[in-house]
Amino acid sequence: MPELPDISAYISALELRIVAKPLERVRVAGPFLLRTARPPITSVDSLLVRELRRVGKRIAIGLDGDLWLALHLMIAGRLHWRPSGAKLAGRNSLAAFDFPNGSLVLTEAGTKHRASLHLLVGETGLRSIDPVGIEIFSSDLN
Repeated sequence: MPELPDISAYISALELRIVAKPLERVRVAGPFLLRTARPPITSVDSLLVRELRRVGKRIAIGLDGDLWLALHLMIAGRLHWRPSGAKLAGRNSLAAFDFPNGSLVLTEAGTKHRASLHLLVGETGLRSIDPVGIEIFSSDLN
């Protein structure tokens, strides 16, 4: 499972590529990745990415309209930056997030696809998936 350093590295790399860029569309290859139905995933089409945040072991992508995409990579999920319009080829490709400057492709090795994607509304929605454990960067020894 990608742990804190991996999630932080992904966020740092993605900030340079997607913040202040429009998310043209999200392509989901199968029915098991997307864990929410409302609002529909098409509601993020053409919205500007405002910020990235870590929520537990999830990568949260903040969009215009107070919408959040929360991506949990689980045990074997990986993110790959590919040329725009990258194909979702093979059974390991789960989703693509298309931007004008490239596509962020989510893959997951293995047969048990456990990665998840949630589309949430507002801070309240984002807090609903927060595991509320100790926050290592803001805790002290007291």
